[in-house]
Amino acid sequence: MELLGFGATGWGPPLLQGAMMTLGLALCTLPFGLLLGLAVAMAKNGGPIWLGVVCGIYTSLFRALPELLTILIVYFLGQSAINALLTALGIGIQIEVSGFAAGFMALGLVLGAFSSEVWLGALRSLSRGQSEGATALGLSRGQTFRMIILPQLIRTALPGLGNNWMALLKDTSLVSAIAVSELMYMTNRAVFATKQPLMFYAACCLLYLVMAILSGIVQTMLERYFNRGQNLARA
Repeated sequence: MELLGFGATGWGPPLLQGAMMTLGLALCTLPFGLLLGLAVAMAKNGGPIWLGVVCGIYTSLFRALPELLTILIVYFLGQSAINALLTALGIGIQIEVSGFAAGFMALGLVLGAFSSEVWLGALRSLSRGQSEGATALGLSRGQTFRMIILPQLIRTALPGLGNNWMALLKDTSLVSAIAVSELMYMTNRAVFATKQPLMFYAACCLLYLVMAILSGIVQTMLERYFNRGQNLARA
């Protein structure tokens, strides 16, 4: 157990640092992916036909590709594309995309594709009469969406979005392939250095389990908050 401690030879601090990196990457990616998914769902639900087709291609593509392949494409091809564009514009600099930035973008695109289907289902479950009633009350489209539609969307979509978050939390382990020092990367380093795979993979499992349990607690609290008026309505 000394190898898991916080002493001079312990791997406790690197593992906790990796867990914080995992959590940080997931939390940074979450709002980007959810907002992208919401925008795609709204475009599919009520946008122009051509925009719905484009969004359909996007969601089909990123739901079909393995997440690891998406990360590698964004990391290598994205960096090459940016530098080629800068060269074409006559800008004599080269950009190096960090592993964290590539992971953020790739996982955000994947989350956007999956969450859009959850948002779309929630959008289609709402009654048109609510928007019509809000218009009759003189509310603008922005006020209608913010005050009436969005709270109901979140309440309906929250269980599915919670599943998306859990998948995102686990998918962060894939960015170890591009040398991001998240939990799995640090665990593999510890295993390579100590030749104690069972100990460190068990510790890694425990840390992921803790993050999953905490996520479940937060999701339950959010569901209770957004459902707080439902029991009164039934009564």
